Amino acid sequence: MRLSAILTTLVGLAVAGGSAYLARDYVERGKLAALESETAATVSVLVARQDIAMGQSIETHVLETIDWPRDAVPDGVFTDRNELLPERGQPTRRAKRAISQGELFLRTKVSDFGEKVTIGQELGPNLRAMAIKVSAETAVGGFVTPGDFVDVVLTQGRKEDLRAVTILQNIRVIGVDQDADVHGDKPEIARTVTVAVSPAEGQRLALAQQAGTLSLTLRNYEAADSQELNLIRLSDILKDAPIEERVARTVVVRRGNVSEVEELR
Repeated sequence: MRLSAILTTLVGLAVAGGSAYLARDYVERGKLAALESETAATVSVLVARQDIAMGQSIETHVLETIDWPRDAVPDGVFTDRNELLPERGQPTRRAKRAISQGELFLRTKVSDFGEKVTIGQELGPNLRAMAIKVSAETAVGGFVTPGDFVDVVLTQGRKEDLRAVTILQNIRVIGVDQDADVHGDKPEIARTVTVAVSPAEGQRLALAQQAGTLSLTLRNYEAADSQELNLIRLSDILKDAPIEERVARTVVVRRGNVSEVEELR
């Protein structure tokens, strides 16, 4: 009796141990399968570790690798550092435009190895870059920076014939003097502002620069694309202005024994 009880106990322990082992193995396999499934759902991509200015070299210290959903990876993304970084002695790639921190590196955003980067690469297929002569008064006190959108106002005429009209609206600024960095936020007094315009807008801008003074008005990013604006004259402003009561100033003039009061004009 004792022997059969012992055998029964041993068999029970063996069965229990085997069941526990199988259960643990099943759980481990499930965790491994879940991990593999999660890994397969993402891919490692290269992003900017910091803000990168247009024309800046792409080097190791500006790169960072993150996981990105595999089914949401855009075309042209870099997944291998060796594709983005040069070999020893080879010239670097450069940013064709400003790249923000955390932004994906795409082939459309960087040059080939040793390729020259110019402001023309910032333009769309049907746009042109054109410079406008400005001053502190005509360029919003120096607060216009690359990446802003502006309206262009033409002022011309003299005295009562002075008039102003908005000739272009919602125009993108791509450079201020020699600076094309959209991350720059330091105000500076510029002599020229370069804008991106269509060929037709460029013709209007060229004529307007010869006809009078151009001023820029800085737009809010959420402002409407455009609105109907008519030419306005100085007389339009003055005709509705309140007329202040003029206080007459007089002086007494004596001519011999005769005194006269005359009004100063």
